[in-house]
Amino acid sequence: MSAREQDATDRFDDDHYPAYTMGRAAEMIGVTPAFLRSVEQAQLFEPLRSDGGHRRYSRHQLRLAARAREIADQGTPVEAACRIVGLEDQLQQARELNEEFQRRSDQAG
Repeated sequence: MSAREQDATDRFDDDHYPAYTMGRAAEMIGVTPAFLRSVEQAQLFEPLRSDGGHRRYSRHQLRLAARAREIADQGTPVEAACRIVGLEDQLQQARELNEEFQRRSDQAG
């Protein structure tokens, strides 16, 4: 496999690679582009911008937006839903870091 082909494969596996346009992202998670803009305005995440200024979303960002939609659909304001999702995401990252540190500690000791 060439380096270029490997780079393309790595992007498909990268959860944070901004592969989706706003229209495709909205379609994938069943929301409107306006909802994605409101999630961005609530600072849940900031999509990458293409050279032309178009928003691009990663799979990770789409999962966060989908979770925010679930919470908002239960009657929670979008800004509050985004704050909840952001905190859930931070907690998950902290747990993963803790597990990694624990593994390293177990291997060292």
